[in-house]
Amino acid sequence: LALQDEDETVRGSALGILRETEDPRLLPRLLNILAADPALVCRAAAADTLGQFMRLGEEGQIPARDAQTVRAALLAACQSHEPMLARPALASLAYATDPQVSDLLAQAFERPDSRWQETALLAAAHSADSRWQGEVLAALGSPNASVRRAAAEAAGELELKTARPTLLQMLEDEEEDPETIAAIVWSLSQIGGEDVRTYLETLLDQSEDDDFITLLEDALDNLAFTEDLEKFDLLAIDEEEPPA
Repeated sequence: LALQDEDETVRGSALGILRETEDPRLLPRLLNILAADPALVCRAAAADTLGQFMRLGEEGQIPARDAQTVRAALLAACQSHEPMLARPALASLAYATDPQVSDLLAQAFERPDSRWQETALLAAAHSADSRWQGEVLAALGSPNASVRRAAAEAAGELELKTARPTLLQMLEDEEEDPETIAAIVWSLSQIGGEDVRTYLETLLDQSEDDDFITLLEDALDNLAFTEDLEKFDLLAIDEEEPPA
């Protein structure tokens, strides 16, 4: 009902609620909104929501025909002269493994607009491709707080161990920006490695803020998961080595 409402605010809110849906029955409606909704804000929200289906397509969880249809629709939206539509379309399209998508992402990184920089970093995270580590590391030093935050999130999603020293230093430098601090903490829990557990546990002991304490506890739980995965990977490598 909400997707058919006459009020664009209602339609946009419905799309936001559906942002994590995996129900393929919604694909025709979402694609129609992306192509033809009279409100740009709704078309942009549809582009964002379709990212979930692009990811599912890459994982082989929806028919290849549907994944190709979503890819074509998002690619067309990327060509829009409206940045408000082109940016979320690129972020969603970035789940696709495709040289054309990589070219679009590289072009986004070259744009001076901070909003495009944020989009490029989000797209890099969605790509799961470490080829963008140079751009992510450079963005960690951006003078723009929103870009630094997006870079921190991308570093975590890409599990860039090369970003760990910079992220640890940023925890001290970003004291006045709780959102960026939260992004850094979570990214460190995704990256793991030397000193991260000690640092997070020290922060937990020193903090008196209930919300920050909850974040740190969740991050430590996630760090334990990351450490378990690393141990599993090491065991797998040992098993593959031939006996001496």
